[in-house]
Amino acid sequence: MKNIIEYNRHRATEYALAYAHKRNKAFYDFSELGGNCTNFVSQCLLAGGMIQNYDYPFGWFYKNINNRSPSFSGVEYLYNFLTRIDFTRGPFAKVVNIQDTQLGDIIQFKQTEPKFTHSLIITKLNANDPTNPYVTTNSYDVENKPLNAYWFTQARALNIVGSRP
Repeated sequence: MKNIIEYNRHRATEYALAYAHKRNKAFYDFSELGGNCTNFVSQCLLAGGMIQNYDYPFGWFYKNINNRSPSFSGVEYLYNFLTRIDFTRGPFAKVVNIQDTQLGDIIQFKQTEPKFTHSLIITKLNANDPTNPYVTTNSYDVENKPLNAYWFTQARALNIVGSRP
């Protein structure tokens, strides 16, 4: 693709594993405000070289707790941002089957809620079962947990394509 910044999956995964059990002090910790999972995944995307989009309120960015987009820390907002085709800057993704994911891709799921409520990053692939990658998040401080160890009613997978500069 022309003019696309490549997603550094290795760096995103390294970041996820480094911060699975601690918080990066440069970012607010949303653990007590509904969960830190999407904020954590967004940090991983930044570590993977993805460019921020500062168009408020529909962009994807974080400057501080009072100056950020809803998509940086909200599950549905992140999904909507990553899958939009009408923006000109920032990371983007395509929805794929779980078995078609790669390291650094995102899994979102819902349990009993009508909407998706949790975001995780894939940090290890499962060669024996491609539908069961290992995921990491820091809402509950989980590192390389098999996806099938979670209970959910529906999951979606987002393959990070890259970032528009």
